[in-house]
Amino acid sequence: MKPISELKGIGDHNPVMTWRFGADPWALVYNGRVYLYMTGDYPEYNENGELNENTYSKINTITCISSADLVNWTDHGVIHAAGETGAAKWGGNSWAPAAAYKRINGKDKFFLYFANSGNGIAVLSADSPTGPFTDPINGPLISRHTPACAEVTWLFDPAVLTDNDGKSYIYFGGGVPSPDKASDPGTARMAKLGDDMISLDGDPIAIEGVSYLFEDSGINRLGDKYYYSYCSNFSMTEEARKELGFDDGEIITMVSDKPLGPFRMRKGVLKNPGFFFEKGGNNHHCMFEFNGSLYIAYHARILEEKMGFLKGYRSTNIDKMTLDADGGPAVATGTRKGVEQIGSLDPYKAVKAVTMGNAAGIDTERADGPEGGFADSACENMILTGIKDGSWTCVYGADFADKAPSKIIYSVCGKGSGHVSVRTDKPDGEEIALIEVNADGKADIETTLVKSVSGKKDIYFVFEGEGYKPVEWKFV
Repeated sequence: MKPISELKGIGDHNPVMTWRFGADPWALVYNGRVYLYMTGDYPEYNENGELNENTYSKINTITCISSADLVNWTDHGVIHAAGETGAAKWGGNSWAPAAAYKRINGKDKFFLYFANSGNGIAVLSADSPTGPFTDPINGPLISRHTPACAEVTWLFDPAVLTDNDGKSYIYFGGGVPSPDKASDPGTARMAKLGDDMISLDGDPIAIEGVSYLFEDSGINRLGDKYYYSYCSNFSMTEEARKELGFDDGEIITMVSDKPLGPFRMRKGVLKNPGFFFEKGGNNHHCMFEFNGSLYIAYHARILEEKMGFLKGYRSTNIDKMTLDADGGPAVATGTRKGVEQIGSLDPYKAVKAVTMGNAAGIDTERADGPEGGFADSACENMILTGIKDGSWTCVYGADFADKAPSKIIYSVCGKGSGHVSVRTDKPDGEEIALIEVNADGKADIETTLVKSVSGKKDIYFVFEGEGYKPVEWKFV
């Protein structure tokens, strides 16, 4: 049985997810994990079943994944944010999410902000970073009726900062009102959030002097400085490029001593994805700190290119950043290799089957939720589905140390049969176990290893058969 070809290189960490598209990433660090929230790019087809160019018009979900090591990502499914089946039923779309949390009345509360296309900002709340999310105000947090917002060309792309004193701020806006205003569009806004995180504490104000603004608000506090960032537009003159030192569609930074400015121009920190991967487009990012290092998440089109089409469907990458001598973000490089793993994965604890570093020929679904997954109360949360001969998943950097496990316990649900070949280092690497599956509901299959394994290994699960749905696994 030949494994299905990979959609990202063996050992590569970008894009972070290959089984679903995800754009406009925002990273929330909470309890030792990074939660990524992404616009749920939705494949659009015409009446002949042919893939259309991405119009963004059908997007009303937000994808959420999380990781403790930045290379193995657990799929938490999609958040139904807008539309008839969404939390914000008044909204039509959910673009460019931003997330934050705050301790309110002794309990951590989570807030998810997103754009209703280009016409306002919604906020959802939950008791968990993965939801379920509800709409606490049953309407937009920011709309064209909000002071200083009616004239904003694109009222979208929120970014949120909670400062050291517990006060929070939101940044948003973009677009070029007319060609003569390309150098200074005047469409960036910022405001203080209320202590409840679902209201504004004062009217929004303009962010002044944002040269060649296009879209994509970002905000970070590094040391005692505040860094506002954005994507430049595509109307720069050659003279402007030379004078300002940045290019079209680049991530630009500004700096201030205060969260609400004034901000002064600084420099570009990430070229357009086309500079690194040939295929360009809009540029959307967020910078985040994790385990003492700075990273940048951004989207590119390398997944759709690998899938054999170029229709504007985006996927998220993460690369490491460093700091300049002044303590601000230095210029970053987009790569396919991605970041180094932080720590390792413990194979002796139960690992969700939807925790993956790479995969091919699989899908995921919620076993007990709105995706209409397998209706079995024993199957919890997200599970693998759609497996077929040669499809596979893997985790990077499983650390077996010197314990020499003798068995693997592999849990499945669904109805079907086949085999799961457990291999090291690559999809056709050395087989350490062959798990026989005959599923009729939930089953924990205990299989003796045929080869010993120790040290740190990449572990691949190569599937044969159909109908069964992997849930989790661990070595013993």
